[in-house]
Amino acid sequence: MASTATTTPTALGDIAARQLANVTKTPPQLSTISPRWLVHLLQWVPVESGIYRVNKVTNATRVEVACGNQDESAELPQTFVDYEPRPREYFLNTVSTILDVHTRISDLYSVPHDQIKEQLRLTIETVKERQEGELINNSDYGLISNVDPAQRISTRTGAPQPDDLDNLITKVWKEPAFFLTHPLAIAAFGRECTRRGVPPPTVSLFGSQFLTWRGLPLIPSDKVPVENGKTKILLLRVGEKRQGVVGLYQPNLVGEQSPGLSVRFMGIGRAAVASYLISLYCSLAVLTEDALAVLENVEIGKYHEYPDTYKS
Repeated sequence: MASTATTTPTALGDIAARQLANVTKTPPQLSTISPRWLVHLLQWVPVESGIYRVNKVTNATRVEVACGNQDESAELPQTFVDYEPRPREYFLNTVSTILDVHTRISDLYSVPHDQIKEQLRLTIETVKERQEGELINNSDYGLISNVDPAQRISTRTGAPQPDDLDNLITKVWKEPAFFLTHPLAIAAFGRECTRRGVPPPTVSLFGSQFLTWRGLPLIPSDKVPVENGKTKILLLRVGEKRQGVVGLYQPNLVGEQSPGLSVRFMGIGRAAVASYLISLYCSLAVLTEDALAVLENVEIGKYHEYPDTYKS
């Protein structure tokens, strides 16, 4: 019978060495974090007492003025500007949660990364992600719910064509700022442009590249819903001075970390659990109907076959 020989290690192995070695450890990575471009591109307005009232004119087309020659005997029209008797009031919405961290965990396991700091960071990022989702989809103040019926159009053939975006621009022609849609819709629009031989140019914002159409960037957000292979493309005008879309927040909060966001220490319970209240107060207002429009029934799954130019 053949004997089995055992091999004696002659040097320290990798597995054993790693037991004593320090390793480089990253902070916890959260895959649901997105750039949240919409939050960056909106103009934010501080709100007093949590209420923002949008006053509007009711007789804009009936305000009369005269333009005549130098005949001073001409009678001037008499007019006035009337206001809506019941203007809409926007109330700040709250996105909040309570973070619990056991003191034993924060005491013993906060090297190299502070456990409380990282727990707060990840929870705040999740709250901000929910904020952007509400700004788009909230049934009361969200963008999609507040598009005027006259500002809603549909695609001509399903896939988003350059003609469709041109039609959308006609709805928000007074200083439009940017398109907002799902990344899959931007990819679908890029395919249609390539098929037509008019690849859209790009622009650099916040250190990133964005496709544009007619000089307006197409801003991606995965919070724009996709249902049955279809989504929407929104076009916004932003800012109070432009009578556009504005974000609303509560200033001067206790424990304020950023506009509208506060973190408050609630104490340590008998079970040695430290609790932190994280609250974000926000809303959104569309100041005039023509500040927002939407292209609906945008198909995202259409592809085109191109001839293989490399075949002989």
